[in-house]
Amino acid sequence: MAKRQLYNLGEIARRFGGDLIGDAATRISQVASLESATAFDISFVSHPRFLSELAKTKAGAVIVGAHDRDATALPRIICANPYAYFARVSALLNPPAAVEAGVHKTAVVERGAKIADSASIGAGAYIGKKANIGPGASIGAGTFIGDGTTIGAETLLYANVSVYHGCTIGKRCIVHSGAVIGADGFGLAHDNGVWLKIPQIGGVVIGNDVEVGANTTIDRGALHDTVIEDGVKMDNQIQIAHNVKIGANTAIAACVGIAGSATIGRNCAIGGAAMLRGHIVIADNVSISAGTLVQKEILEPGEYTGVYPFTTFRRWVRNAAHLQELDELVKRVRRLERGLESKKGGTS
Repeated sequence: MAKRQLYNLGEIARRFGGDLIGDAATRISQVASLESATAFDISFVSHPRFLSELAKTKAGAVIVGAHDRDATALPRIICANPYAYFARVSALLNPPAAVEAGVHKTAVVERGAKIADSASIGAGAYIGKKANIGPGASIGAGTFIGDGTTIGAETLLYANVSVYHGCTIGKRCIVHSGAVIGADGFGLAHDNGVWLKIPQIGGVVIGNDVEVGANTTIDRGALHDTVIEDGVKMDNQIQIAHNVKIGANTAIAACVGIAGSATIGRNCAIGGAAMLRGHIVIADNVSISAGTLVQKEILEPGEYTGVYPFTTFRRWVRNAAHLQELDELVKRVRRLERGLESKKGGTS
């Protein structure tokens, strides 16, 4: 294991900004939680509920917001967003492993494939005909790259990823193990009791700086491409159906399902296990809570929630039964209101 590089607090502040209070020579080698940090670690406080832990931490330094600048005597960096600052420091202290350029002797590279000299192709990987692997890209062991597919510079595909033919993945992306990109969308036509398969002739186009979680699937388009724009972050076990478009810098948590031809805006956040119907449009800057079922368009930014409240099973059954009668109850209330209005009119 390579020796970890040390930075002093002043170097970190000069690199990422913020106000430094305390000894700028404080040496930092790693990030850690307030509870587990030691003298060479830096931690952070993003919420007042962690102030009690701040009082007990053994960290060498901390990152805090302006409202907590006087909450500790430790060397500290004051910034607007401690959590984001912590993320940048963590990336500095934990850089990705250097790519070892070359093609493993057990890899299969078909004719016409182009592999940059600085790229890495792992053991048992398959690179299809006329595929293009960019500079500094890393293709993990057992990964499949289909014919005519392009993998951008410095993109990392972990072991056992499958990218079908005719797909494009941009620069600096991360695709985790088990992900499948470019499989057929669920395109079927019903005819006299028989389902007819519709050939899926589009592809998948993924922009730059996208992360795709483990066992996530992104289907190819039926007629035109499925598109994932720059900066999208996807958790594990997500299903993206054919012809979906996801706008830049949207984040999607685990187990979300997005049906075909849905369009998701930019800078959205979709909570775990949310389900989105096909052929709908979600505006930019929309936040959808975990477990929400979205069956119609959302055309205004904001936070949307459709989760049925948690309760005991017996109470849930009773409430569900009442909900089934809600439409009839509304009709009865309207009839009563009309009757009351009629009586008022008769006495005036």
